[in-house]
Amino acid sequence: MQLPVQSQSTLYAEAWEADAGPADLVEIARTADRSGFDYIASCDHVAIPRRLASAMSTVWYDPVATLAFLAGVTERIRLLSHVAVVGLRHPLLTAKQYATLDHLSGGRLILGVGAGHVQEEFEVLGVDFERRGAVLDECVDALRAALGPDEFPTHHGKLYDFEGLGQRPRPAQERVPVWVGGSSPAAVRRAAVKGDGWLPQGDPRERLPEQIARVRRLREEAGVVEPLTVGAITEPLYVGEPEWSVGRRTLAGAPEALAESLRAYRAMGVHQIQVRFRSRSRTELTDQMAAFGAEVAPLL
Repeated sequence: MQLPVQSQSTLYAEAWEADAGPADLVEIARTADRSGFDYIASCDHVAIPRRLASAMSTVWYDPVATLAFLAGVTERIRLLSHVAVVGLRHPLLTAKQYATLDHLSGGRLILGVGAGHVQEEFEVLGVDFERRGAVLDECVDALRAALGPDEFPTHHGKLYDFEGLGQRPRPAQERVPVWVGGSSPAAVRRAAVKGDGWLPQGDPRERLPEQIARVRRLREEAGVVEPLTVGAITEPLYVGEPEWSVGRRTLAGAPEALAESLRAYRAMGVHQIQVRFRSRSRTELTDQMAAFGAEVAPLL
C-alpha cells in the first residue's frame, strides 16, 4: 500500500492526515509489517509550484528518508518508491541513496521509477522537462549498472557517462527490482522493455486487460524473457459495513465479498494489487489494515 501522511494530495488524503506525523507513519508501517502486506510505498516530489499547491498540497516527504526511517522500525516488509522521479538527479546520486537504503534494510528495496509531470521541478533543477522520457530511459540503464554487483560501475550514454568511480556499500540484493510507473503509451512501452514490474497509474479495471496485453506484446517483441510483475491500484476499500459515507467508488462489505471482487484482478493477469482504505483516523486505518490482512488477504 501507498503510505498515507507522506503525500497529501487532495485527490486521496483523508482529513486526519493533516495533523499526523512520524509516530503515525511508524504505527502504520508496523501494522503493514505484522499484517502480511508485501510493501509500503512513498512518493517523490521536490517542490510544488503555487499553481498546483491547492490540489497537490506541498506535503511530499522525501522517499529515501521516509523509507529508511521506516526500515528501522519494521522487519520484513519491502520498501517501494512509488515513484521516484529519477530523472531529476544524476544516476550516481540516486544509486548512492537507494543502494544504501537496500543495504541498511537487508535487501528490501523495490525501486519504482517514473517520468514526472511537474514542469517547474525540472526547470529549477536544470533538467529538460520536454525530454524527460528520454532522460528516464537512460537513467534506468545507468541505474541498472550503478545498482548492480560492480563496485566500479560503468555506463556510457548520451546524457550520463561514468566509469572508474567506486560506490560502497553495494545493495544487499543481487538485482534490485525496477518497477516502471505510468499508463501513457511511452510509460507502458518503458515498463515492457526495461522494467521488472509495471505500476499502472489511474487505469480503471475495464482498461487493464487491454493495457496488460499491450505490455506483454511489447515485451515479447523486444525479446525480453524475464518475468514482469504486473500491478494494479484498487478502488478504495472498507472492510465491513461502514457507518459513514465512504464514497460511491469504495468497495465495502464482508471479507468474502471484497475478496471476490479483488480476485478479478488476478484473472486479468495482475500479480500484485496496491490497496487503499477509507478512514477517519489513524486507528481506523490500522484496524482496517489488520482486518484486511486477517480476513480478506487469505481469501485471495
